[in-house]
Amino acid sequence: MDGNLLLKIWQTTGLAGFGLGQSIMVLVGAVLIYLAIARKFEPLLLLPIGFGAILSNIPFAGIAAAAPMPGQPAGFLYYVFEVGIDSGVFPLIIFMGVGALTDFGPLIARPSTIFLGAAAQFGIFASLLGALAMNVIPGIEFSLKDAAAIAIIGGADGPTAIFLSSRLSQDLMGAIAVAAYSYMALVPIIQPPIMRALTTKRERAVVMQQLRPVSHLERILFPLAILLLCALLLPSAAPLIGSLTFGNLLRESGVVERLSKTAQNELINIVTIFLGLGVGTKLAADKFLKLETLGILLLGLAAFCIGTAAGLLMGKLMHRLSGGKINPLIGAAGVSAVPMSARVVNKVGQETNHHNFLLMHAMGPNVAGVIGSAVAAGVLLAILG
Repeated sequence: MDGNLLLKIWQTTGLAGFGLGQSIMVLVGAVLIYLAIARKFEPLLLLPIGFGAILSNIPFAGIAAAAPMPGQPAGFLYYVFEVGIDSGVFPLIIFMGVGALTDFGPLIARPSTIFLGAAAQFGIFASLLGALAMNVIPGIEFSLKDAAAIAIIGGADGPTAIFLSSRLSQDLMGAIAVAAYSYMALVPIIQPPIMRALTTKRERAVVMQQLRPVSHLERILFPLAILLLCALLLPSAAPLIGSLTFGNLLRESGVVERLSKTAQNELINIVTIFLGLGVGTKLAADKFLKLETLGILLLGLAAFCIGTAAGLLMGKLMHRLSGGKINPLIGAAGVSAVPMSARVVNKVGQETNHHNFLLMHAMGPNVAGVIGSAVAAGVLLAILG
């Protein structure tokens, strides 16, 4: 057989195209799949993200590539990204599903817990400054938009992180999404030491009074009031807040059960699949294997820890102002990882007092954190978008 023909055949194989970068990223994708399956770390997103990373690094397949010439087809994941993520549609649909799944009742019953959700967003703005400070390190160059997209990891809200990075820093989206969902999965590991360090045993043992019943009318009016405030004060956050409140209105109206169940199940599940695969396209070797990725992972962890600490400190302040009626642990739930951080708060509270049930009390700041991270994203978009 002609040597040139053999050479051409060899050059079309994956073995010839696999470089060190592609090999590393395929391994990264495999690790994400392992964490999703074996460790159950945010499996709904990390599994499709990991698989998308493998697909996007297969040589010559063009699965995530743009069309080489006008009129020629691009890879199918390229269209998934362009239609669903670049447009911002997929994260907004996820937010709609989150709204349909979320009970705003605890926040309505104790509105003061919105301050806990607001305090936890401090990690976002502290990490924005940290990202800019990292520019002194050779090999790292974050613009103000890059820093804002990275900082939103501190809100512990994956859809918001993807939405903001799609608007401000698409090249960093893969690293930002992986960091955001990884730290959300590590909530049970990251938060308890911070909780114990910043609160006393006596504070953790505080038993809170049962929340008052919330009427059906209050549940309907609350999402509408939140949307109205957003429209009047911060229109740039309206896409996220509007999707969240619409999903919640479907849930609380009581007249569109089919739509509510669809938003909670089929719709959010379908979009989650494509969202994960689309984000995986941003884990190509040339985009991910940079020193900046390590910086993003470190900043994301710092943002998460600072947000948790700020929520706890606000909880301690409310504990004192309320005469000891507020358990400061619930401030840690303000970081928005719904409902995992609320469950962690409940677990840490019960370690000190077996009769202490903080889950519903923690859901108030937890929901406030979701709203707070969307507002923070809106503020950053208004300034930088």
